[in-house]
Order: sequence, then structure tokens, then C-alpha cells
Amino acid sequence: MREIVVFSGNAHPALADRICGHLGVPVSPVDVQRFSNDCLQVQLGANCRQRDVYLVQPLVPPTQEHLMELLLMLDAARGASAAQVTAVIPHFAYARSDKKDASRISIGGRLVADLLITAGASRVITMALHAPQVHGFFGVVPVDHLTAIGELAEHFRGSDLTNAIVVSPDLGNAKTASQFARLLGVAVAAGSKQRLADDTVVIDAIVGDVAGKRAIVLDDEIATGGSIVELIDRLVEHGCPEVSVACTHGLFSGGAVERLRGLVPVKEFVTTDTVPSPQDWPELQVRSVATLFAEAIRRSHLGESVSSLFDGVDPAYAPPQPRLPF
Repeated sequence: MREIVVFSGNAHPALADRICGHLGVPVSPVDVQRFSNDCLQVQLGANCRQRDVYLVQPLVPPTQEHLMELLLMLDAARGASAAQVTAVIPHFAYARSDKKDASRISIGGRLVADLLITAGASRVITMALHAPQVHGFFGVVPVDHLTAIGELAEHFRGSDLTNAIVVSPDLGNAKTASQFARLLGVAVAAGSKQRLADDTVVIDAIVGDVAGKRAIVLDDEIATGGSIVELIDRLVEHGCPEVSVACTHGLFSGGAVERLRGLVPVKEFVTTDTVPSPQDWPELQVRSVATLFAEAIRRSHLGESVSSLFDGVDPAYAPPQPRLPF
């Protein structure tokens, strides 16, 4: 691992520390300066020439600030003659902006992908994109799209699942919820969701029988918590006595902590450390994905398979089956 150099922006240095701890390499210093006109300048504090450089920076609030930091780090690494520059983006915020679903609307996911490539990214490692098609926005730049459902499943395997059911807040996440349910050996259900605004959703039906069962709600991201509150209301109406909530990206922004803490009948909230956890929620249970990112970095550096990390976890990573001769 001598030729690996890892830098971290200001978005989540604790995760970078944990990743480097597993890799056995130090986090190299980065100097970020702000000038009087509010412009940023980045200087990388370690030799990058002909090295394999990894820049760890989830896109979390203030998102635009952290995005600009990442772009400047990419530009600095490329200008320092790095052999390869990989943007490690545990949470890719603009994945929600993936299509033109209204007149004259921007497609931020594609634009940010173009910016990262232009700035110097030769590879991207990310996790649980809200819209999987964002993967294709990066064109010829390879993307390693990791999943945390195996890590989240480990949390629940130690509990009694005889009367449990996995519930997706919407039909769009139902495929991932089905994979998660298979890992736990339970059934799956989904909400029929309509989003009216950023923090306002309506769930008018539950597809599946949840009456009398312990619901394990699985979502890729929880921001304001509006979808979760609405879903829990519907689950209670359908006779669900107990709920656990799990997500990969626990942003908990815009008053979400106050909205979600103490919800009845929620037993627990579980998330990962792709983003910094709220300091005022000690009951929140956080599973680390640092080992997954460290192993993805190691395999990428050595030219080994990253997809084999998820053998038996996610069918999307299963090796192709031999074709029949007819």
C-alpha cells in the first residue's frame, strides 16, 4: 500500500481516519484557505507524483462548500501528476436530481458528474446512490457503487425475526428492500408514496400484509424524515405494533432529529457513518462502513475485483451465469 495517498476534505474527516486505519496508511494533510472574497484555495500536503490518490469527501451540508472543496482537491491532485485520482464520495447528494420531470428543470446529478470528471477524477467510489442510473452519468469514468445492506442486515440478525417484515417507503426502493429481506429471510412490503415537496410526502397505501408484524423500514437516505413519519402513521393504521428504521445515509436535517426521536411505535433507528451523525441523538445506532470503503480502495489499487466484496449480499454483483448453447 506504499503508493496509496489518501486525503480528506472537511466534510467527514472521522470517516477518512477510520478508512485509513483499516488501510494502514495515514491521512495526508490538506490546507483549505478562504480568501476575503469568499473564494477557496486547496493545497495538498503530500507528494502525489505517480501515486494512486484517493480523496474522501461525502457531499453533505453545506453541500456546495464541500463539493467545491472536492473539485479543488481533484484539480490539485491532477496538477501534481498523480497516476490516478479517485473521488471517494460515500454520499453523492445530487443523485436525487437524475431526470427531467418538470419543464426547464436542471439535472444536477449529471452536471456534478461532469464537473468531477473535468476537475480530474479518473475513478469514483460511492455508496447507495438514490437513483442507480446516476452511475451512467459518469460515462467512461469507472464507478464502484457499494452497498451497505449487508452491514445493516448484520445489525438485525441478532434479533428475533420470526414475525418481522421489511418495508420500503416507496416502490422505487422496493428492489433493494427485497434484497435486504432475502438476507434476513423475511417477507417484504412497500408504501405507495407521492412527493408533494422536499419535506412533504403522502403515502396512500401499503402494498403487503403488515398487520401484527414487526416492520423493519429500509430507506437509502433520511433527510427531513417526512417520508418516515408518514410511513409509520400508515403502518400503525394497518395494525403494525413495532417498527425499526434503517438507512444508509442518515442526514437528519431540517429538524429531523426532533421529528423522529420518541416516535411511537419505533423501537430503534440504525444508520451508517457515510455522513456525520447528529451529536444530539445518542440513542441512534451507527454501523461503520469504513471497512467496506477501505477494502474497495485496496482492491482498486491492486487491480482486484471490487464486486466480489458483495458476493452473497447483493444479486446485482453476482457473477454472470454461463449462456445456454441455444
